[in-house]
Amino acid sequence: MRSAGEPRPPPPLAEDAHKGDAGRALCVVGSRTMPGAAVLVARAAQRAGAGLVVVACLDPALLAIVPAAAPEAILIEPEAEDLRAGARALFAARDCHARLAGPGLGDDARTRLVVRGLLASDFAGPLVLDADALNALDGEPERLRDARGPVVITPHPGEAARLAGAPVSRDPAARADFARALAQRCGAIVCLKGKGTVVTDGEALFVNPTGNPGMATAGAGDVLSGILVAYLARAAAFRALLPGDALAAARRAVYVHGLAGDLAAGLLGQEGLIASDLIERLPHAQRKLLQT
Repeated sequence: MRSAGEPRPPPPLAEDAHKGDAGRALCVVGSRTMPGAAVLVARAAQRAGAGLVVVACLDPALLAIVPAAAPEAILIEPEAEDLRAGARALFAARDCHARLAGPGLGDDARTRLVVRGLLASDFAGPLVLDADALNALDGEPERLRDARGPVVITPHPGEAARLAGAPVSRDPAARADFARALAQRCGAIVCLKGKGTVVTDGEALFVNPTGNPGMATAGAGDVLSGILVAYLARAAAFRALLPGDALAAARRAVYVHGLAGDLAAGLLGQEGLIASDLIERLPHAQRKLLQT
């Protein structure tokens, strides 16, 4: 089992770069009862360097809540009929470089429509699935092979157990074996969250050294998803993704997310840490990575 060292920082932007060069990310996140997920994802993606963050507001309540907390985000409001028709307009939005779905969507039929539409889309860029989008697979991770582009999933142990139909051990070696087997089964990059988050594409495997127990707090996973979709969008905007690019972005996102948590805990203590604190320390974590 190989432990991850510090990953490489992303390629720098050109002096004449515009926001499209920094990556455009589409985030299908949040709902009437979980609007905070949309806010956390959008703010994390922005702080992670995405040039443009587009939030699909499936519930009208998000149209009022997201702008107040993340005014730089672009909002779209898909029609219910569009979702039922396969969400073509939603998934073509703003010609984004990377897509994310799941945090705060809710475990319901609508989320299943969203996931089905994403996997059936002609989009060949990277796709991140987390939280309710993973539950929408109904224990059939093989469905991820339908996607045309690279897929990264970020399950916590409960979500991973539902996907694989088997419990996740706390033993580090067993966790690594579980993550590798799940990645091989579904053809996706797996970030199995927890102490020593495991990142694997089914062959290469890395165990993240950053992070602390204070990050066991609601919304921390949403922040990771936002960072990850931003890094994938940046990579896809820089060039057509090469083999290994998505895995490198996943490694970097997990590492920086944990480092932001360590910086926040050092300032505030583990007991007082909340997910928003990770976003506040994210710029500092990224600067530390650039300085290595």
